[in-house]
Amino acid sequence: MPDGEKRPTVTMLSAVSEVRAAEWDACAGTNNPFIRHAFLDAMERSGSACARTGWLPRHLLVRDGEGRLLAAAPLYLKSHSFGEYVFDWSWAQAYERAGGKYYPKLQCAVPFTPVTGPRLLIRPGEDAAMLRRVLAASMVDLARRSGASSVHVTFPAETEYEDLGEAGYLRRLGSQYHWCNRGYQSFGDFLGQLSSRKRKQIRKERDAVARSGVSLSTLVGGDVKARHWDVFHAFYQATVDRKWGRAYVNRAFFEELSASALADSVVLVWAEQDGEPLGAAFNMLGDDTLYGRTWGGGRHVDFLHFEACYYRALDFAIAHNLARVEAGAQGEHKVSRGYLPVATYSAHWIADPGLAEPVARYLAHERTLVAEDIAEQAEEGPFRKG
Repeated sequence: MPDGEKRPTVTMLSAVSEVRAAEWDACAGTNNPFIRHAFLDAMERSGSACARTGWLPRHLLVRDGEGRLLAAAPLYLKSHSFGEYVFDWSWAQAYERAGGKYYPKLQCAVPFTPVTGPRLLIRPGEDAAMLRRVLAASMVDLARRSGASSVHVTFPAETEYEDLGEAGYLRRLGSQYHWCNRGYQSFGDFLGQLSSRKRKQIRKERDAVARSGVSLSTLVGGDVKARHWDVFHAFYQATVDRKWGRAYVNRAFFEELSASALADSVVLVWAEQDGEPLGAAFNMLGDDTLYGRTWGGGRHVDFLHFEACYYRALDFAIAHNLARVEAGAQGEHKVSRGYLPVATYSAHWIADPGLAEPVARYLAHERTLVAEDIAEQAEEGPFRKG
């Protein structure tokens, strides 16, 4: 840093609303809606991500000597490992069996959202490598001062993953299934690239839904009304209950989102029959990507889930010339429907060497297995060979 220039200062927020949206978004950018101020604020204002739910905001800001915001990180002090999609339950159990205290921990993430994107948010034109080092060190310092066992940065961009590794964080590799637009002009163009067996299966599934009498529509932005959210949230809650899961977001979150600067990014695929709602798929729209987030359904209809969550998403992406569709976590069944495996990343700092060392050995082995699995699934994908 040049002589006489003030060092950046790091401050902590107890809510994202404590920083102006324009400042935060100048670092976050517009491509990925989930790191935008409006999305995080909706999570917090609705009470979906707050101290009561085990997500205590501890966001970090880095400012220059003139007070200008240079960088930020969405950060939470957590009392559990729910809603993260990068699983560390076994680490916690092993540590606590050995007499350690795994919680609280710090989580640099978007709550309940397994979407890759920037986590160390840097204003364009600034020294990104230096500011990532500042944020990486500041999270460790906050963990020590807070009595947290560890820091976890989940679903960062690959460059952040590499930089965090250089800063001493342990690196973890995962995978998801994404669909890439190869310049398709129609859904038929996409089907034409698949093997005959996969093409026939998708046509069979779509035809079955069409013959069932179910009507589907795609609602965008202002098309989504309070009545849609009422029904969707009830479906979402019922779906979670059937799977013995946990409802991470409440009804108020969707209301906050629809009233925010991200209202036009909402894409809801709506299914009904004879005026009776049957289910809906909630998506968010980025600059070049459609992100599938959550499905909620009532009465079962064969293949309706695939139609609403996967095929209608592809229809939308092709019509709007989007580069990709990200369909969320897990689900090898997505491969046969054109969603291929891609790498996802996380980085972890663990204070106690007695835990950090065995975790590091495990992650080295896991990275090899995950990379091999991604390569094998991609090779066996549904597309025609040659």
